[in-house]
Amino acid sequence: MIKNIDLLANTKMERKALQILESGLMAAQPKNFLKKFVNKNYISLGKDRIVLSKYRKIFVVAYGKAASSMAEYVVKKINISKGIIVIPKYTKSSLSSKKFVIIHAGHPIPDRESVKAGKIVQKFVESCSKEDFILFLVSGGGSSLLSLPDKITLNEKKQVTKLLLKSGATIDEFNSVRKHLSRIKGGKLVKNMQSDGCALIMSDVLTNNLSVISSGCTYNDNTTFSDAIKVITKYSLTKKLPKKVITHLKHGLKTQVTRPNRLKVKNKIIATNLDCLNTMAIKAKSLGISTKIYSSVNGDVSTSAQKIVKMMKSSRKSCIIFGGESTVHVKGNGKGGRNQELVLQILKRIQNLDQNVLVSSISTDGIDGNTNYSGALIKNHSINLQKISLYLKNNDSNSFFKKYGGLIKTGPTNTNLMDIGLIIKY
Repeated sequence: MIKNIDLLANTKMERKALQILESGLMAAQPKNFLKKFVNKNYISLGKDRIVLSKYRKIFVVAYGKAASSMAEYVVKKINISKGIIVIPKYTKSSLSSKKFVIIHAGHPIPDRESVKAGKIVQKFVESCSKEDFILFLVSGGGSSLLSLPDKITLNEKKQVTKLLLKSGATIDEFNSVRKHLSRIKGGKLVKNMQSDGCALIMSDVLTNNLSVISSGCTYNDNTTFSDAIKVITKYSLTKKLPKKVITHLKHGLKTQVTRPNRLKVKNKIIATNLDCLNTMAIKAKSLGISTKIYSSVNGDVSTSAQKIVKMMKSSRKSCIIFGGESTVHVKGNGKGGRNQELVLQILKRIQNLDQNVLVSSISTDGIDGNTNYSGALIKNHSINLQKISLYLKNNDSNSFFKKYGGLIKTGPTNTNLMDIGLIIKY
């Protein structure tokens, strides 16, 4: 899946590192998980089993970065009457079927196609009868791909999204705002649904909180208008956001909102970032590398870098495999993404070590920030610290790696289980 692996693997250790990363990407493919839950005649949800023969028709609604690959597996197992797939514009659907309407929508900023997708999906869900069954296939990215703004315009929703993306807000915080500006998020999509249904969900959220993943369109919201306003205040966005957005949120504080019934759709997380990390650890062991797993990368990227370097220095293991999702408070106007920035932040902190260190971090969806790369890999060879600091100050990690090498290219992977990485001392 790493397209430039031969170009990057100049040493034995670099090749081993890339093989470990490759195993993590392969582990993130939906078919690895769906086979445990989807069978020809039933869907297994642990102790619960949904027998499909009792329904007149089976429909699929798939949205997120893994939507087409999830649907591709399901149609091989179940007789689907028809369905809808919503994926990012820059990706190609891995499923081609006349039974499916495929919509390419905006990500990470919602666009007209996102609104179109939101309307089509909502209408479809509400049109199904009690004799039907809807299988929702959910993965990260759905918050932008399905957009149905509530009391605000699409342009105003875009402004909110852009400001939150640059603020450094966590995905939980980000989505608590988005849910309260939407007519379908926070369980509202299934509020008027007549048919039975379940959602199989690939988590791109560290907490695996069902109300956060793709803004929980099929799950009862556990946040309030007050929570959304606190996020806006925390990141000093009150004066920057459109007035209609603030008015809507403040009005929501005074209005009693009836929450959707969470029991109408059964929600099940089928895959997490830890699944990738465990596979990477097994691969590393087969290559003769002893590992430790750190599965809690989150929050500010510089703080995450500091924690990883501290762990590496104190660990007896030669390799730390890490995963999660850091955030970047964008102040500059350069190109980059949280993975490239994380690697550069770590490089800045390992310059003076008297042992060889190799570090890498990539996104499992294949797209890191506003670049066409998934992340970067680099050794701790001596580079002027002042130069590194300048690149970081301008959030221009991509330009750094273009100059010094190490950019990892996969292209869109049709999956999404957050970020994976490693740091090896040797």
